[in-house]
Amino acid sequence: MRPAVALVGRINVGKSTLFNRLTRSRAALVADFPGLTRDRQYGDGHVGPKPFLVIDSGGFDPDSGQTLQRAVNEQTEAAIAECDVLLFLVDVRAGLTAQDQRIAERLRASGRRVVVVANKAEGLEPEAGAEFHELGLGEPCLISAAHAMGLTELMELALADFPEAGPPSEAPDGAKEGTRVAIVGRPNVGKSTLVNALIGERRMVAFEEPGTTRDAIEVEFEFGGSRFILIDTAGIRRKGRVFEAVEKFSVIKTLQAVEQCNVVTLLLDASTEIAEQDAHIAGYILERGRALVMAVNKWDGVREEQRERIKREMRRKLHFLDWASLHFISALRGTGLQGLMRSVVAAEQAAFSRLPTPKLTRALRAAVERQEPPRAGNVRPKLRYAHQGGSNPPVIVIHGNALRHVPDSYRRYLEGWFREQFGLRGTPLRIEFRSGINPYAGQRAGKGSPFPVD
Repeated sequence: MRPAVALVGRINVGKSTLFNRLTRSRAALVADFPGLTRDRQYGDGHVGPKPFLVIDSGGFDPDSGQTLQRAVNEQTEAAIAECDVLLFLVDVRAGLTAQDQRIAERLRASGRRVVVVANKAEGLEPEAGAEFHELGLGEPCLISAAHAMGLTELMELALADFPEAGPPSEAPDGAKEGTRVAIVGRPNVGKSTLVNALIGERRMVAFEEPGTTRDAIEVEFEFGGSRFILIDTAGIRRKGRVFEAVEKFSVIKTLQAVEQCNVVTLLLDASTEIAEQDAHIAGYILERGRALVMAVNKWDGVREEQRERIKREMRRKLHFLDWASLHFISALRGTGLQGLMRSVVAAEQAAFSRLPTPKLTRALRAAVERQEPPRAGNVRPKLRYAHQGGSNPPVIVIHGNALRHVPDSYRRYLEGWFREQFGLRGTPLRIEFRSGINPYAGQRAGKGSPFPVD
């Protein structure tokens, strides 16, 4: 079993930078901004010969009375309880602080093995971290996470008590992965609360202040015997209201999460109106071709007339998502979550559906018999056969003649027909038309023509 290594320290000492170095990724959001990380972040360590799990945490302040800081402290306390080894990061350039000493007292009481990591030591002499001996936690290990200095030596020291890695065991296909589900929406709609409700623990910092989540945090989760990776994302505000550089990076991480997931859960807030920003987010999801499930949160807290207003607004502003399943839930009370996850499973299955060519062609002919494409002048498009051109989202390629004259209204008719015939609920569907090439196009009948004029 891999040992778990937790990164703990006060704000802005380089924990997330070290996390990215140890995992060889860019999973943790990094900026020159204090208090950026708030939730626990997990990753596979790839430094040194021994496998390990890395846990990033927010800036630790055990004595703080601030409400939000207490929530961050709870996340750090959970990381301490879960780990086998604690890497206590300090800033060698800032020197020993009173907060470092308070954190050291808490870590000493945990009973875990602690390694003091003096970060930002590039260009300094080996004795630069001598003052950290006062913490009583042993010899400080000098590193530079930003410059990848001393990381191998650090992990060899931290994992000295654990055995070397044995031969890799054969894992069944998909054992390490699962369906990636990104939960997106405006700030303060309850995304972190929903993740906590699904996994049954306070894994994310959920707070009334908008913008509490700043990074895209992945959490493994099982439902109905299947594995999922839930991705809690930062709320997306209107472009004109995004001022901080940190928030801009958070939005980028959210959009990347949409790109890399299998299914998106668009979370809406029943206590407010359906905003234009909700439609913009939905449009981006549709543009990326991701399977989608919509959920209206805080449904238990609104009156009947407000519920009817929300439904009317959704029909008006989000009518282009009528193919997505819709659920009315309360993440705080845990109601409606089973149905939500069943729709997530169905949406992924629809996105990766295999559509045999004979069945597609029969469905196409049935659609044309029911309603032919309209004429364009003297020309009527001829739809001959169809086949699948891709998945996630499903792409149906239709071959025939004069298909450039097929109007958008008929394309939408075909989308609805195929969706109904093949049960493609919860995924966008794309139709491509490919007209046959006339080898004699542009030639006049007469000399040299295979069809001479008498």
